[in-house]
Amino acid sequence: MINELYFEQFPELETDRILLRKLDLSHTAAMQSNRKDEKVMRYMDSDLHLTLKDSENFITENLEMYATKKGLFWALIDKVSNNYIGDFSFWNIDSKNSRTEIGYLLSPQFWGKGLMKEAMLALFNFGFKELNLHSFEANINPANEKSRSVLLSVGFRKEAYFKENYYFNGKYLDSEIYSLLLPDFINSTT
Repeated sequence: MINELYFEQFPELETDRILLRKLDLSHTAAMQSNRKDEKVMRYMDSDLHLTLKDSENFITENLEMYATKKGLFWALIDKVSNNYIGDFSFWNIDSKNSRTEIGYLLSPQFWGKGLMKEAMLALFNFGFKELNLHSFEANINPANEKSRSVLLSVGFRKEAYFKENYYFNGKYLDSEIYSLLLPDFINSTT
């Protein structure tokens, strides 16, 4: 069972280069800057945030997910500038089965610097040790090689490839499913 203490006080985490704080409406403009960028959203099955209201609604929905114990949504904050540089979520938390899906996004100027891997290591460590999760699941677009690479680097394993399993923007798209179990995470980080 999930440790529900973290739904009473949001867990803030820290790595060498990143602060992981509760995403809130103060991050609206920075989020919209990321989520209106076609390059950033290329592999996401989510509409572009063309207005600040789009990002505000997205944040509000995620805050509601937290209030109902179905998700945790972090803002990734660069420690040097103290600016929002991306986000990370545990969503569709399944308390009965101690599992969650993940979602993540990083500003393009921070790509290729190992920051998402750094955030993932801290978040998965927290998820396994503090939340008592048993598994994480990631659903990615098969063309997103960078996402696949970072998942594999922290111990995820490919579980499935689904052909045309979801419909977005007028097309049926494929997806790959990856999972991370505690023993695989321990083996990848030792």
